[in-house]
Amino acid sequence: MNIFIILLILAMLAVLGTLVIGLISMIKGGEFNEKYGNRLMRARVTLQGLALFFLILAVMFNSGQ
Repeated sequence: MNIFIILLILAMLAVLGTLVIGLISMIKGGEFNEKYGNRLMRARVTLQGLALFFLILAVMFNSGQ
């Protein structure tokens, strides 16, 4: 298995984890959401970009084989 596919899977799992934590904190509200809500959503967007980058690399390196 290509290293970029492994990194892609890890990045997607990180996106999922960040999304779930952000959604739960948003539903509950309170101090945690006020303090970390924006940070979690920025982290999610960054991780999605990273996952997209790994997807592009995986496609590029697997298309040559």
